[in-house]
Amino acid sequence: MSYPKKLLCPCGGNNHPKQQTLFAQCCARFVVDAALPQQAVELMRSRYSAYVLGIEDYLQSTWHPSTRPASPIIDQQEAIKWIKLVVLRHQQSDNRDNATVEFIAHYKIQGRAHELHEISRFVRENDRWFYLNGTFPGEQST
Repeated sequence: MSYPKKLLCPCGGNNHPKQQTLFAQCCARFVVDAALPQQAVELMRSRYSAYVLGIEDYLQSTWHPSTRPASPIIDQQEAIKWIKLVVLRHQQSDNRDNATVEFIAHYKIQGRAHELHEISRFVRENDRWFYLNGTFPGEQST
């Protein structure tokens, strides 16, 4: 994949609105160059960037095989404009192979603002992090 050298990283770097980070210096090392994230929060941020940039292969390869959907993850017909990512917290388990990342992703559909608030679960296997699944705070379980 090629991308403009001046492309700002969709993940926003480290949630500092005044400090913009280039994609090449942030998530490209994972999404494009195949480096392995060392923390679940790095994987989460790089997955967000892949959503924004429409990189289906990266999303598939970083989703744990036990929960990965069979169909494409990105709906190319859906006109979503991702605006920004805010990571609220990152917590790693005592055994260091499980982690959660809580975030809010802001986006627009047909000019109307929305947000996705998720608590994502990650698992590390053979020194590689995978997205496992997520829950949505405030959603009622049935």
